[in-house]
Amino acid sequence: MLVLTRRAGQSIRLGDDILIKIVDIDGSQVKIGIEAPKGILIFREELYEKLRESNIEALKTAKELKLDDIISSKHSEAQSAEENKGVKE
Repeated sequence: MLVLTRRAGQSIRLGDDILIKIVDIDGSQVKIGIEAPKGILIFREELYEKLRESNIEALKTAKELKLDDIISSKHSEAQSAEENKGVKE
C-alpha cells in the first residue's frame, strides 16, 4: 500500500483520468473530492462490503433456487413419464 501525506487543497492523481483532492480537514475527518470518468464506480468501503455480501447471498439463493427447480422439474418429468406410460398401456 502506498501511503502519502497530503494537506487540504492538495491532490493525488491515479492515471490520467482520476483525481483525488483533499477538500478539507476538520479534526479527525477528512473530506475528499474525487473526479473520475462516469464509467468508474466509486463506493465507500463499508457500503461496498455490504453490496458485495448482498450479491454473494443473492447468488447463493439463485443457485439454490435453480437446483430446487432442476430437482422438481426432473421429478415432474419422471412423474409425467410414469403417468404417460400407464396411459399408453
